[in-house]
Formats: sequence, C-alpha cells, structure tokens
Amino acid sequence: MVIAVITCIVLSTWFFLAEMLHIRRIRRLGHLSFGPSGQPRRWVSFVPSLRALAFGTLGGAFALLIQLPPKVHQSAAVPENQKKHIVVVLDVSPSMTLEDAGPEHKSSRRNRAKELMESFFQRVPMERYLTSVIACYNGAKPVVVETKDIEVVRNILNDLPLNFAFTPGKTDLFSGLKEAFSVAAPFQPKSTLVILVTDGDTVPPRGMPRRPASVSDVLLVGVGDTKSGKFIDGRASRQDSSTLRQMAVRLNGNYHDGNERHLPSDLIKSVTGRANPGAFEQLGPREYALMTSGVSASVLAALPVLLHFLGTGWRPGVIKLQ
Repeated sequence: MVIAVITCIVLSTWFFLAEMLHIRRIRRLGHLSFGPSGQPRRWVSFVPSLRALAFGTLGGAFALLIQLPPKVHQSAAVPENQKKHIVVVLDVSPSMTLEDAGPEHKSSRRNRAKELMESFFQRVPMERYLTSVIACYNGAKPVVVETKDIEVVRNILNDLPLNFAFTPGKTDLFSGLKEAFSVAAPFQPKSTLVILVTDGDTVPPRGMPRRPASVSDVLLVGVGDTKSGKFIDGRASRQDSSTLRQMAVRLNGNYHDGNERHLPSDLIKSVTGRANPGAFEQLGPREYALMTSGVSASVLAALPVLLHFLGTGWRPGVIKLQ
C-alpha cells in the first residue's frame, strides 16, 4: 500500500510539472487556438490538475495490483476455530401436515416451516456455516450432519416424508433438542446456532436438556394457528405459543411466531452475530484498485474529446452573410 501511495504522489507531481511546462510553451499560441481572447473556457483551467491526478491514481492502482497476490476463485479452507454451525431441529410429527399456517392460514405447517427457513437461508451467508438437520417426532434422528451443500438441506425441508422413519407415538421435542445438543457438543464454544421449527403441539413438562457451551443461541420458531386448532388423532392441535415462549426462556434463547411473519432481520442478526455483508463491505484493496484504474483511464480517454468539442467557444472561418 505504501509503494502505491508513493507511486501516485510521484507520478501526479511529475505529470503536473509537465503540464505546467506545456502550458508555458503554448501560451504564445493562445490567440491562434482560442481566438481574440486567447483564453479557453474556464473549466479547461482544471484540466492540468485533473490529468496529473488521473495519471497518478492510475499508476498507484497498477502498483497496488502488482503487489497483491493472485486471486483464486475457489472455496478457501476455514480454520477449525473459525467454523460456524447451524443445527436445525425439524418437527416432522403428523400435526405438521395440518393446513392452518401462513398469512392466509391455507398452507401446511410443514410448508410454512420450509418458507421460513428458506427466507433465513437467503439472509445469512450460508457459505460460512456447516448445517446439520435433526428430524424430531417421538424421538430424534440426525438426517444430515455438517453439510456445506445447502441444496441438501432444502431437499430435506421440501416435504421429505421423514415421519415414516419413526413409529407412531407422542411428540417429544426435548428428544430433538437433546440430539441437537449432542451433535453440537464437540464444536468450538459459542459456534453453533440451534433452530427448532415446530407447532409446539405437545411439549413434555420436564426433561429439558442442558445447553452445551458450543451453542451460542437457540431459536424457537412456531408454525400453525395460535388461536384455533384443527383436529387430529381425536384432539384439537394448535401452536402452543405460551409453552414455546417458556421453552425459549428456559433455554436462554429466542421465540418467534412464524405463522404469519418471517423472521425479523434484527433477530437474525442477533442470533448469527452479524448481518449479511453489504456490497461495500465485501470490497477489498483489489476491487478498489480496479475501480480506481477504471475511473482514471476513463478520465484520460475522455479529456481529449471534451477539449476538442467544449474547450473553446471560438469557431474560426469565414462567416457567410445571408
């Protein structure tokens, strides 16, 4: 960076002195070039400084690009102590097939869970995370562990009939959390986000698993109507928001009713530690050097054309009288 700055200063100074010498030499030809006044338009007085600055910044940008190592467009290996994890606990009980979810209460709870997670994936830099999915019914089974292929996770969420992997019984959400904490236990401290997507239809009164040190946050996302239930297995099933909120408090996590609203961006930012980087946040020295060289080269290319057509208002020649 220092060499680039020095190059920019030296070239700018050199070209500015050259411009001053050029102006001194052609001053006596001013009346021939610009008419009786001998002066160009006012904006032309800025051209020497602008041209010198453009040459200097162009040279500085090239000097910086020469120093930077070649950029290889491939996935870089993430150090073990910097790996981040997301463990999704997905409720696949039969009640998740009931259609009372979404803004219009016409979508199935399982489909609403897919929409919520898809929105989450689009707002989080998933290339920085290893994702695991745990299916939960009356027990828990890992479906995929530590994958970087988000399409695998999407396929699991897209109505994969995971409930057939379990024998019929009563939903046990704590078993899903226990399995998620077991998967996350070997990870680095505070490197894992656990997301539980469920309708909270049945929650046992005791047996809450202990959160390991590797889990930085727990997010409980509820789906299904919280007011009126739908009948299944001889009883009314609805999202038990109060119980899910209590679970979130006991786990020192967060609860969100996702039946009608997607996850707020502020909540995503808080549980992931950062928001998706903006366009300017992703720019580095290479990108700034390329932009600088492009702008400088454009200025140098445009100045001769502008000087030719807009440098003076005097038009020599014989005026034809009508």
